[in-house]
Amino acid sequence: MMTLERPLTKNIKPNTPPMGLHAYQAAGGYEAVRQTLGRVAPADLVEMVIQSGLGGRGGGGFSAGRKWQLMPDPKADPGPRYLVINADEMEPGTFKDRLLLEGDPHQMIEGIILSAYAIQADISYIFVRGEYGTAITRLESAIGAARDAGLLGRNILGSSYDLEIHVHGGAGRYICGEETALLNSLEGRRAVPRAKPPFPQISGLWGRPTVVNNVETICNIPHIVLRGVDWYKSLGLDGESGTKIYGVSGRVKSPGTFELPMGTTLNDLIEHAGGMREGYQLRAVLPGGASTAFLLDDQLDIPLSFAGVAKAGSRLGTGTAIILDDRTCPVGMLHNLQHFFAQESCGWCAPCRDGLPWVERILAKIESGQGEMSDLALLDDIAGTLGPGRTFCALAPGAMASLVSGLTYFRAEFEQHIHTKSCGWT
Repeated sequence: MMTLERPLTKNIKPNTPPMGLHAYQAAGGYEAVRQTLGRVAPADLVEMVIQSGLGGRGGGGFSAGRKWQLMPDPKADPGPRYLVINADEMEPGTFKDRLLLEGDPHQMIEGIILSAYAIQADISYIFVRGEYGTAITRLESAIGAARDAGLLGRNILGSSYDLEIHVHGGAGRYICGEETALLNSLEGRRAVPRAKPPFPQISGLWGRPTVVNNVETICNIPHIVLRGVDWYKSLGLDGESGTKIYGVSGRVKSPGTFELPMGTTLNDLIEHAGGMREGYQLRAVLPGGASTAFLLDDQLDIPLSFAGVAKAGSRLGTGTAIILDDRTCPVGMLHNLQHFFAQESCGWCAPCRDGLPWVERILAKIESGQGEMSDLALLDDIAGTLGPGRTFCALAPGAMASLVSGLTYFRAEFEQHIHTKSCGWT
């Protein structure tokens, strides 16, 4: 059996502090920086990332290199340019970026140096979820060590390239996962999404060209640079490139994160988590966090890629599967998720601000035994109103993904709650 390569997590050991600078360098760390700065043209580095097939790992899947390519030529638009790392990991059921930040912060820093060099940014901000205190502490320590070693600051390794990295702890809002709301928060303003266009690559942080990338996306860059495009493409399955940090939560034997080939099937992922616990059967899965649509137990052979999951009617999202078992009430699960989304609406547009709390109240009414059949039609109607293209950003449409699929697949359970005036699962 072929040994799986796990470049993103090879340095991470459970319950062990992360590698310090010297250990990281001894394991090959920062070698990609030494081989690239002042030796490879930034445009060639961008092209390498395009050819690698690396898609954004934050949920969208858009080509990382193509995103970088949208930055204007620095000669035509001189002035500050920014690379912002989205580490505001607040999607329910998602915890992959925390693993990377806490377990191997120097990998994150090396990826930032290479990525910032590619887009010719001179300042980078890591926008970290405020509750990730350990990650913030370890990042700041690693940044200090890298600066002392001449890997950050002015004239890095004699290359004439300058870069500073700053860690910014977020105030704790789900909407900051949306890149333009994140930029507003970073500027000290209310965290609400901006109209696009202009896109951040043209007018982002403080009106300057800015790229916003996810933690996992950036951590891939050193490995692509050091080992090449062909190697990186060979890691994936079903025509995909690289590996992916997948997660599993719910009543499986070993919930957690697993670095596996991009395109691994949902069934294989669940097997890596040890399968279902004794006495429980899998009924459905949210394949990419709480803002994705349910997949049923007869769809476990689909590849966990952006295209594969979309073909099955859902989204890969963050790649962190939430398992619904046969002894958990789907109505209660959906109520819990919609309660979260209602709390986290930024209030910028009326459909989301008013619609999500309305959905949450109806679900609470059904769960408490006060529901009526007309409530189901009302939920269907509201879900349509909050669908794609009806709101300012994707928060409400994402929230509706699990609800709409839940209303479709678990209609009988909703009707049972209404007819019996109780939940038969408790």
